[in-house]
Amino acid sequence: KQSNTLKRKHQSPHGNPPLKRKRKPSINTFKKCATEADIREKGSSSQKSLPKKQLTDNRNESQKSKSFIKTSSLFRNNPDIPEIHRKAVQQVQENVFTTDSFSQLDLHPHLVSGRKAVCLETCFFGVQKQTIPVLLQGKDALVRSQTGSGKTLAYGIPLVQSLQGMESKIQRSDGPYALILVPTRELALQSFDTMQKLLKPFAWIVPGVLMGGEKRKSEKARLRKGINILISTPGRLVDHIKSTECIHFRRTQWLIIDEADRILDLGFEKDVAVILNALNAERETRQNVLLSATLTEGVTRLADISLNDPVSISIADEIQKALKPASQTGRQASSSSNCMEQENFAVPEKLKQYVMMVPSKLRLVTLAAFILEKCKFEKHHKMIIFFSSCEQVEFHYELLLKVLSGGLESEQPERSSVSSARLQFLRLHGNMEQEERTEVFQEFLKYKTGILLCTDVAARGLDLPQVTWIVQYNAPASPAEYIHRIGRTARIGCHGNSLLVLAPSEAEYVSLLASHKINVSEIKMEKVLSSLMKDDRFKLHRPGSKKSCGTDPQEVRERATVLQTKFENYVHSSEGTVRWAKKALQSFLSAYTTYPRNLKHIFHIKSLHLGHVAKSFGLRDAPQNLTALPTAGSKKKTKPRPKRSVLLKKTHGKHRLAEILRSEYSSGMDTGVSKVKRKKKQRKPG
Repeated sequence: KQSNTLKRKHQSPHGNPPLKRKRKPSINTFKKCATEADIREKGSSSQKSLPKKQLTDNRNESQKSKSFIKTSSLFRNNPDIPEIHRKAVQQVQENVFTTDSFSQLDLHPHLVSGRKAVCLETCFFGVQKQTIPVLLQGKDALVRSQTGSGKTLAYGIPLVQSLQGMESKIQRSDGPYALILVPTRELALQSFDTMQKLLKPFAWIVPGVLMGGEKRKSEKARLRKGINILISTPGRLVDHIKSTECIHFRRTQWLIIDEADRILDLGFEKDVAVILNALNAERETRQNVLLSATLTEGVTRLADISLNDPVSISIADEIQKALKPASQTGRQASSSSNCMEQENFAVPEKLKQYVMMVPSKLRLVTLAAFILEKCKFEKHHKMIIFFSSCEQVEFHYELLLKVLSGGLESEQPERSSVSSARLQFLRLHGNMEQEERTEVFQEFLKYKTGILLCTDVAARGLDLPQVTWIVQYNAPASPAEYIHRIGRTARIGCHGNSLLVLAPSEAEYVSLLASHKINVSEIKMEKVLSSLMKDDRFKLHRPGSKKSCGTDPQEVRERATVLQTKFENYVHSSEGTVRWAKKALQSFLSAYTTYPRNLKHIFHIKSLHLGHVAKSFGLRDAPQNLTALPTAGSKKKTKPRPKRSVLLKKTHGKHRLAEILRSEYSSGMDTGVSKVKRKKKQRKPG
């Protein structure tokens, strides 16, 4: 009994034998862990063990810091950021302003005053100097000029000049004398506003707008009363051509297709063909104008269909002394797609373009830091951020609004109220109701500072004044789309900046832009993240910590991790927000698979790390049941099974017919056996 009691004393409380007690060198193993952690933090190369007291202190400190930061480190296991090797290219420039004035043209004096109401400049813009005289002569024109160069007035002034000077005064009931096609509803509203200002002195000429999202009944009533200058999106106009009896084009003398490349990109080619047929059926002779910032193969094809012996106007080409007639450019564009890929684009002169390489894990915090730096600390900045899908716009709008503007009131009420007063977020995308889209558009026009999160619905033609920064959070699918996005800033000679955010695997996109004479400079991610040092909401609170001074890289990383934690805490605060984040991530992956074939080597879905990308949507782990949706063209096309009657027709002779009938009424056992054998053969190697 005594020996049994002695044994029990030596045993552990769990009943383990005494031998296992010797295998519990927890202090030694912890020493090793501690020294390794110290080596990482302090950079010392020594691996000596620490005293017990110091060890326990370190353990307590590490536990305190770990209890605050729930996320894993943002700065581990990231891919290396490659150095950008790009050639310095000379960008194609256009002369936006000219020294010539409107007094040199034979225009109605009221029209010049009306033009001053639209734009205060008294001199021509380059595209207007070239276009207005040609259109006043009654010729067709193919106009190619950079975004924000005054193309709307280039066709608006000669249009109003010709209509107000007609011998028989225009009556409202006459119907449309001019038809203007635009790709988006926002651009339709903007063009309508410009025409209204030009037509102020000529009240008998009535402009009108037709677009999706409005009530058809009210549009039909306006058409019955009469519209002389009809501005419309292609889809809604085709709808009225098919369903509205009162619409006619008997007196239509002008057809203007604005942002022609975007109209084709949105899939309106068939609708434009229907409109052209409707116009030609009632009146064949008219003046046609085609305007675009980029000259694609589709645009030249549309020019061949709609224009009659046009004059080609290209401001950038004129500067390079390489002005070519439209027929030649059309032939070259259709002859080879390689020529199209190497098209050079004109960029506004006062636009500074930047690129920033950001690992997937750090995209969200870097975007937030950039917004804080430009719109809160520097102030007086107006920013547009482009995303590749509507779901991403909705998710980031809610997330940034809650975390950067409104969700931190409990922590620092004074600071959060200041930030919410300055950081004004708006969103714009195609899934919104038309009333809301119009309201957002008008609201952003009034803002002096603010951030608009949007899809490419806002990338074409919109004149949004005082926009100083364009951020492309998701890279565009083509250099032409890149040009249209950055064209929302640096308009009509103003200063502007653009930032393109790329992952390290997408670095080759910079050289692609350089091949199109687009020059970008690099901004370092660390510089953007260092702006978090100005905001104490993201400070890591430690007992006995000194006030931060300068930009300590370690503290910048800590603050970035705190900000990421705030994002993740909000996302994981409810099942609904987690579901929302997953939906946004799914839409990003789906959009990523739709890049064109010639860009697949840069943007390939397999080059993404799903866990890291999930981090940029505030998710702590990669979702298990999430895969990239297949594209429309990726489904295997199965040939339809031929009908029995077709097979009978193809047979020649009774022997072939007997074979078919035998195969049709056979048991099918033979074929089944052979299939099983094949399957077994395939399984053997595995």
